[in-house]
Amino acid sequence: MSRPHRADSLVVPPGGGRTIETAAQQITFKVTGAHSRIASTFEVVVPPGFDVGAHTHSHSEELFYLLEGELDVLAFEPKLRTRDDWHDWESHKGERPVRATAGTLILVPPGCPHAFANPTGRPARMLFQAAPPPDHERYFEELLELLNADGGIDRHAVADLRHRYGIEQLTPLRHAPATDRTTGAAR
Repeated sequence: MSRPHRADSLVVPPGGGRTIETAAQQITFKVTGAHSRIASTFEVVVPPGFDVGAHTHSHSEELFYLLEGELDVLAFEPKLRTRDDWHDWESHKGERPVRATAGTLILVPPGCPHAFANPTGRPARMLFQAAPPPDHERYFEELLELLNADGGIDRHAVADLRHRYGIEQLTPLRHAPATDRTTGAAR
């Protein structure tokens, strides 16, 4: 009696995986659509001053697990979506963005506004999963090409890329020196 062929397992050692870098983030692909039908998994280093901006995904579910450092995070529908900054948003239930520390998990269903920012003076590191694969890995690869193109960032091309992957950017992505939101001082 023959047994059906099974795919090989995957072991990714520390430091393993394919890494892409931009001025704003370092993303290491740990599990891709070539390995899993369930989710892509990435390790992301978020530098001081980076703010991904509030955004939604029309069909992707995301899971973030903070491994090191601190991030300000948002994962709720606000009473009012202001276009400039998400840090003061509040949900109908009274939820507000929180300071996440190592061990914090955030699960974001499709359509839910979410954001993260590193307001500290040190990089943060998180494990990030996106389902279904391979949308996020393709998005990151195409975004890297746009960010590395000669002639600066083509904001129209970035907007088109986001639209093709079902991403609605609600507040701007920012990358500047970290500022402590409680004191207003640069770190």
